[in-house]
Amino acid sequence: MASTQTTELRGRTDEELQGELEEAHQAMFNLRFQSATRQLADVSQVKVARRRIARIKTLLNERAILAAADAQNDEG
Repeated sequence: MASTQTTELRGRTDEELQGELEEAHQAMFNLRFQSATRQLADVSQVKVARRRIARIKTLLNERAILAAADAQNDEG
């Protein structure tokens, strides 16, 4: 069963997902920096950010595979 986060992400366009991915990478960088300087109070945020990045990359990869398959079917 898809989580609400995944359902929300599926409704976005590729460009919006790319923007989300950049924001998630920036957030991950900030969390790692805070963790290294012992300023991060809730270390579980790192895990959440990592999983968000993985979800976005998975959706983008799924869409790329589907687009390639559609293009191959159109040619053949």
